[in-house]
Amino acid sequence: MKPSDRSGSSLYDSDVFRMACRQFDLAADLIDLDRDVRERTKLPKRCLTVTVPVKHDDGVVRIYEGYRVQHHLSLGPTKGGIRFHPGVTIGEVAALAMWMSWKCALAGLPYGGAKGGVAVDPHALSRRELEALSRRYMQEMIPFVGPSIDVAAPDMGTNEQVMAWMMDTYSNQVGNSVPAVVTGKPIAVGGSEGRREATGHGVAYLIKRQLESMSLRPQDATAVIQGFGNVGAEAALALRGYGVRIVAISDVSGGFHNPRGIDLEAALLHQAKHRTLAGWAGGDAVSNVELLELPCTVLVPAAMERVITADNAGRLRCRVLAEAANGPTTNDADLILQARGDVEIIPDILCNAGGVVVSYFEWVQDLQSLFWTRAEVLVKLCAILDRASEAVERQRVRLGCPRRLAALALGIGRVAEAKASRGLFP
Repeated sequence: MKPSDRSGSSLYDSDVFRMACRQFDLAADLIDLDRDVRERTKLPKRCLTVTVPVKHDDGVVRIYEGYRVQHHLSLGPTKGGIRFHPGVTIGEVAALAMWMSWKCALAGLPYGGAKGGVAVDPHALSRRELEALSRRYMQEMIPFVGPSIDVAAPDMGTNEQVMAWMMDTYSNQVGNSVPAVVTGKPIAVGGSEGRREATGHGVAYLIKRQLESMSLRPQDATAVIQGFGNVGAEAALALRGYGVRIVAISDVSGGFHNPRGIDLEAALLHQAKHRTLAGWAGGDAVSNVELLELPCTVLVPAAMERVITADNAGRLRCRVLAEAANGPTTNDADLILQARGDVEIIPDILCNAGGVVVSYFEWVQDLQSLFWTRAEVLVKLCAILDRASEAVERQRVRLGCPRRLAALALGIGRVAEAKASRGLFP
């Protein structure tokens, strides 16, 4: 194996971690990153693995495995979500922490990347069990987190209520209210206006920019969205606001296709009542695999990583691929799409950056105890996304490379510059 094909770590070794490392190596080679700082920029600084015991409603104590990976702290505290999902592994968490580092640097935020997770199906838990899991996970993390150390946020399987429980747990431990220890909280306890819709709003805004750059009117465009959680649903609503017709949606239970347009409100009501889209009658049933290959102007993978692969990349029928999820396109699929040349990609570290940008706004507001309106938040968000998008386009032209590689090179280069400037502590 060539060095660029290795993850460089047996601890995190997994398909998704190797994928992130491969992306890093391609970008580091492109900008000729100095060897003295290369591996320090690539590999995570710190990881924590904990056992999380939870007493279930039936009286049985069950043990879950939890993780937190902090990629680097050269620019400030680490920042990243916590996901509750049965498939969580330490390799996945490490890859997500790496992507978060590059995303924060690309957006110009004073953070390193982090990610956490617990291997659990949150839908199988009662509310009391979910609260117990959330609080015990945060209790185990307390020595390693804090407003100036590591700031968590919601991710797949978690939400603002989980963040409120975690903030309360940390605050009770230290003896005073510390809202800035997590973001994505309810507004009542220090959350920010606009945070809930931030990621999806940012995805839709960047799609609109991309369509306009291609001389395509949003009113003439259609979109397919894989993943109808917070990000996918908010992106769908925002795209519809721009005039885009949403023709297919899906969640873990499967998807629905309606060429005339999906009734988003009806889908959301059904999902709120039944917790999934299963059994909805708003379109023709399709699998998540079939949904990715439907004809559309914009395809938005907004669920799990590695869903666009070498097997299906040649069959995508979209003009724009907007990566609302982290790492949805494998390295082999990327090469196929580059060779095709007919799909414009908005890479994940740019496309879904709206969430961490508004998380940063929430953290700043909590620290200064001064809060902004929703309009102020969204105007500031779009300004940062504009700046990052324009920087990526300049980098793409300067280096003569695909948009993903340009975005990675910018983010990784900024992290490496910070590490080189600070030097190596003896």
